[in-house]
Amino acid sequence: MTNDQKTYAPSTDPTRAGALALLAAVLDRHRPLEEAMDALPAMEPRDRAAAHRLAAAAIRRRGTIDAVLEPYLARTPSTQVMHILRLGAAGLLFLDTPPHAAVGTAVDLARAKGLPKFAGMVNAVLRRVSEGGRAALEELDSPRLDTPPWLWTSWGSDARDIATAHQTEAPLDLTMKPGATPPEGGVLLSNGSVRFPAGTHVTELAGFEEGNFWVQDAAAALPAMLLGALPGQRIADLCAAPGGKTAQLAASGAHVTAVESNAHRMQRLTANMVRLGLAADLVRADAAKWRPEAPLDGVLLDAPCSATGTIRRHPDVPYLKKQSDIATLTVMQDQLLAAATGMLKPGGKLVYAVCSLQPEEGPARAAAAVARLPLDIDPIKRSELPELAAAIGRDGTVRTHPGLWPQHGSLDGFFIARFTRV
Repeated sequence: MTNDQKTYAPSTDPTRAGALALLAAVLDRHRPLEEAMDALPAMEPRDRAAAHRLAAAAIRRRGTIDAVLEPYLARTPSTQVMHILRLGAAGLLFLDTPPHAAVGTAVDLARAKGLPKFAGMVNAVLRRVSEGGRAALEELDSPRLDTPPWLWTSWGSDARDIATAHQTEAPLDLTMKPGATPPEGGVLLSNGSVRFPAGTHVTELAGFEEGNFWVQDAAAALPAMLLGALPGQRIADLCAAPGGKTAQLAASGAHVTAVESNAHRMQRLTANMVRLGLAADLVRADAAKWRPEAPLDGVLLDAPCSATGTIRRHPDVPYLKKQSDIATLTVMQDQLLAAATGMLKPGGKLVYAVCSLQPEEGPARAAAAVARLPLDIDPIKRSELPELAAAIGRDGTVRTHPGLWPQHGSLDGFFIARFTRV
């Protein structure tokens, strides 16, 4: 056995085995990538992170990878062999894995999975990808190949910009606790978020254990900011986990009630608030049924949605959601909007937000709310978001998407509408 074979022997390469398990979980069993991560066997944190990065690249660029592989395949191989090829190609084309490592580990993985008769084919195909794959990329319409047609169509004229932004890993954004010093190496954005490069490990940043900040995309920080909660106001944060918006509202001095129905997510919300040292009343309840003791000054509703605005961070979303899911989600969103409106005193503010790029979950829900509920749109002004003026519609609602702010590293997709109870 050569030294190279020893280095990349299956028994010493948990990264590829872990990445294969993640890929199969998402593409074959339609499980969320983060849930699949929890099911991985124990491994070193470094190997675990590498497995996630490799699998995420293969998922994010699946359409392009399959188009590159297709000319080198006499026939479509079994699902498991195809996944092994995708992982090898992802390393070669997008992660700068040295050819001998990408090819060797893929061959070893095929053997380790009881597929020795396919090892030669895996070797031959990936060697051809290493030689001609990058040139092939130039001839492909990668943004379109990597985007399901129903999503591309729904995004209209912004589709290409959005899909192009999805090809790049998202940066790490932090929201700072008032008065805390940002960790070194971050870039301050106009909305107050502090941005670090993709791949930054938040737990290794100075101030994490002290509760100086929390992870929150720059777009996700906007809804709580636009609610404008003031010290002493009574505010509800509905569907509150993991707690970034609850933390923002609590840090403003408002009296916050955070409502979350899911037990596991409530545990995460509780842990985050403890680490941050911020106070809020945490209530495990269905937000559509919960009612406050007295009418509130404001409600923030970050409603369950398709999450298509977070594909940069969660490349598994296109494989977990279907176009037919949207109708079910919009019914739930309407129910939550009605419930939130009933919690407000006259003149109270409601901010509705979804991390979705789908028009049915955004503008259509805002229009329906005004038509059937005692709500008026409270237009968001350009002066409130001066560097995101392009995201503000004529009706005063906000729609961010990953094609915006390319000079800063982009941001997630959100729809935000602010209402006043009449």
